[in-house]
Amino acid sequence: MKSKAFYSLLIVIAIAVISDQIIKYLVETGMDYQQQIDLLPFLALFRVHNDGIAFSMLSGLHDAALIGLTVVVIGFVSYLWWTTARDRWISRTGFALIIGGAIGNLIDRSLHGYVVDYILFHLPSWSFAVFNLADAYISIGAALVVMEEFLGWLRERRSRNGAAGEN
Repeated sequence: MKSKAFYSLLIVIAIAVISDQIIKYLVETGMDYQQQIDLLPFLALFRVHNDGIAFSMLSGLHDAALIGLTVVVIGFVSYLWWTTARDRWISRTGFALIIGGAIGNLIDRSLHGYVVDYILFHLPSWSFAVFNLADAYISIGAALVVMEEFLGWLRERRSRNGAAGEN
């Protein structure tokens, strides 16, 4: 029988995929291409299609290659998720968010041949790349993994220094 933690992480993946796909559907059906809707002075909805991966990198590759690359990444991160100790719940949650975000973008690429992007951070003289909720999940997930690694390193360092101080 699988643990409660396993099912909790599957729920994180499902919520990430479903919320991403619902918002992308609303953007695709409710906004014109390259339409901008300002929400705050620095934040807007801006519908575009991304033919590549993050920041439109690899946009020259065929869809099949990008789909294959995404499947490999999902498989690798799933392996990391599966083999990470249960007590490292921050990393495991991060891996689940990465998997959910990658699946959300994989669905787009498989169905449309592009990924729907719609979040634009901008200033009058600068703007960040347009991205989507799946990309945010991937970024947050990666940050959680890095954070837990850093915290583990700090704990290990303190325990080594404490043990050295006792001698």
